[in-house]
Amino acid sequence: MPFLLSLLMSCIVSLVATIKSIGLSPELLQTWLGAWGISWMVAFPVVLVVLPLVRRLALLLVEGPPK
Repeated sequence: MPFLLSLLMSCIVSLVATIKSIGLSPELLQTWLGAWGISWMVAFPVVLVVLPLVRRLALLLVEGPPK
């Protein structure tokens, strides 16, 4: 799950940022793929580290604090 989540999220975010930065130009695909690779290299380890904390926080929101 973390692998696919980081892959998909970095894909979408890097595409949006690349389009905002250079517009719909002929260099879009090449520039975006480079940005996506770098984004995923950051996103995957971050998801692995942060996911346990996010799971705990989500559990607290759903179940409330321990009694």
